[in-house]
Amino acid sequence: MKAVLDLSPAPQCPTQFNLTEYVLAAGRATPEKIALTVYENGLPNHYTYAALTQAVLGTATGLSAAGVEAGDRVMLRMGNTIDFPVCFLALAALDAIAMPTSIALSQHEILTLIENTPPAAIIFDPAYPCDEFDGLQIEVTQVRKFTKLPATSPIIGDPNRPGYIIFTSGTSSQPKAVLHAHRAVWARRMMWEGWYNLTAKDVIMHAGAFNWTYTLGTGLFDPWAIGATAVIPNSQNPAQLWDIMKSERAGIFAAAPGIYRRLLAAPEASPVASLRQGLSAGDVLPISIRDAWRELTHTPLCEAFGMTECSTFLSASPAAHRSLAVQPGRKIAILGSDGPITRGEVGTIAVDCQDPGLMLGYLRGKNLELPLRAGWFETADQAVMHNDGSLSFVGRSHDIMNAGGYRVAPREIEQVLEQMSSVQEVGVC
Repeated sequence: MKAVLDLSPAPQCPTQFNLTEYVLAAGRATPEKIALTVYENGLPNHYTYAALTQAVLGTATGLSAAGVEAGDRVMLRMGNTIDFPVCFLALAALDAIAMPTSIALSQHEILTLIENTPPAAIIFDPAYPCDEFDGLQIEVTQVRKFTKLPATSPIIGDPNRPGYIIFTSGTSSQPKAVLHAHRAVWARRMMWEGWYNLTAKDVIMHAGAFNWTYTLGTGLFDPWAIGATAVIPNSQNPAQLWDIMKSERAGIFAAAPGIYRRLLAAPEASPVASLRQGLSAGDVLPISIRDAWRELTHTPLCEAFGMTECSTFLSASPAAHRSLAVQPGRKIAILGSDGPITRGEVGTIAVDCQDPGLMLGYLRGKNLELPLRAGWFETADQAVMHNDGSLSFVGRSHDIMNAGGYRVAPREIEQVLEQMSSVQEVGVC
């Protein structure tokens, strides 16, 4: 049997669409409900759906008056405050294109991004200036005054038009500018069933920073799009995370595997009565951490796999948390040199070119490139598709080793070593 699993089509995105309008629409039914709780210096700041909507659409009015126009690329340079998602959504409302960046980037790295993907404007915190940029610059302190302005109505249009740019991590090469369409946020609905079991009653707590796509999507836009409550602890201190998880009565907790490792090792580690499940993404989840989390909290820890170019498309649901599965609405294949290989063999993970979550392409100067092979977008990752359609992540393509004629990935060896009770952490290269 070929290593192809077709669960398409995905739910059809409306023909007239705006990312911001979609994200904020559900909250209009419960304007006084808490949409977001952000911790700053250990103290919570609460924002209702009414306040969030006013802040976003008022900021859109102010940014327009300041000179931001539809189609403009606007780089975001700010810390982990509510200013980040407010500006992101305000830009999308105007049909401008947000370019989130990490405050951990050096000045040289930022200038390289600006040179390769020139923005028309930068919205920045004074702590992260970019004096060498000669375009429009708007300080966050000025943006905060925009939030009280009359609301702008989001621009509605073709869901396939450019929406935002995300830069790849650059761990293996120069970061690439990934251009996503407005529809990318709609495509995330496939995760609601395939990973979260998300409902409007949920409280989702995410331990990441706002500029990480994992946080923006799972931590903010998905809960807002369904009318749930998002919590951003703004801390990676295990004791604080356990305390906030309990005080906010989180039902879903999301983080990278390294955070789970630290949480499990903390003296404060204990079950959380409100918790329904944990979500893990951003790196491979060790089996030992998954099992230890379930033993401690009595809840499943559900792993997901994705990439900047297509967000999360493989995931483990709470009902089947031990294996990755193709999400409903997706079409995925494992490819060899001649196309889809046989199930049980190691090959390259590929996404169908019609997937609504797939990027528009890589921006290289003024050129937009979407590399495809026979209708598939190939990732740089290897996996095995089993006969039941589940998948096992194997590793990066360039990590595969030839051992006595057999193709072996470091991850396969790690999984064997993780079975040993005396082994706490594993790294194979």
